Amino acid sequence: MTFRTLLATTTLAAITGISAFAAPAAAQDSPLVCLITKTDTNPFFVKMKEGALAKAAEIGVTLQTYAGKIDGDTEGQVAAVESCIAGGAKGILITASDTKAMVPVLQQARQAGILVIALDTSLEPIDSADATFATDNFKAGELIGQWAKASLGDKAADAKIAFLDLIPAQPSVDVQRDQGFMQGFGIDVKDASRIGDEEDPRIVGHDITNGNEEGGRTAMENLLQKDPGINVVYTINEPAAAGAYEALKAVGLESQVLIVSIDGGCPGIANIKDGVIGATSMQYPLKMASLGVEAVKAFATSGEKPKATEGLNFTNTGVDLVTDKPAEGVASMTSEDAAKACWG
Repeated sequence: MTFRTLLATTTLAAITGISAFAAPAAAQDSPLVCLITKTDTNPFFVKMKEGALAKAAEIGVTLQTYAGKIDGDTEGQVAAVESCIAGGAKGILITASDTKAMVPVLQQARQAGILVIALDTSLEPIDSADATFATDNFKAGELIGQWAKASLGDKAADAKIAFLDLIPAQPSVDVQRDQGFMQGFGIDVKDASRIGDEEDPRIVGHDITNGNEEGGRTAMENLLQKDPGINVVYTINEPAAAGAYEALKAVGLESQVLIVSIDGGCPGIANIKDGVIGATSMQYPLKMASLGVEAVKAFATSGEKPKATEGLNFTNTGVDLVTDKPAEGVASMTSEDAAKACWG
């Protein structure tokens, strides 16, 4: 670890409280890559960090990682970007908590000649980053919506659905997953760029979870007070789903409610096997981070920027539906198979 990196890491942590870590440099002249995630506690971002660290060690780049205190810590993420600019980074890989508010400081980074790659969560507008490596989040939501509708059969027409979303700012990942679920379930999404304008009477309501278990529990409790007859729960991610299940279990409703989610992390796959979650869409954060580190190394070497998947405006890193109760017409994999691939 260089003195410059140590100083930047220590100062940032002291001023903002954001979690920061610097991996040892492979060589004095190795390019510096910054990974900035939403938190360092969500298993999804833990796996993303693992992927980035492994790839950095493999190809000889210096990796410095940062994480917000909670999902939604935009101030901490801005401070991290500023530290990376000052530290001479060649590339920034970021999962932005607020996909609009992060754009100005990331534009400063690009103006300084730094390659900016959005991971998992696209910026708004998407071309505010040089590239985006992500799941097709709308497709991920659509898959669990299709599965829930098929699983309910005729009962889908009278479903009572709770939406456990992310944060009030409605970042792109939140909107895309939410709207994808609605389309898959057969709900008119109205304005596809925002959450909460739907008029379908099956929707009990939306609440926020901050993407964690405690938030999922509280949001579920709030919506149950609004309508104790809820029988379908959509959650932004698997930690929120785990919290929702605990809230349902506390009032004896866990066996009467279908929970669907998105992530495909190993803990979430275990919850599929145990019947906590009915179905989830698996994504691949380790792959996102590994590709991102490789792209920065290529940029530092040749100036070449990554290209999007053909026909898309981002690089699609894949998504698969996981369930142990397959539904006709919806392709899926079992929890046993998913456990061998979770977050690879």
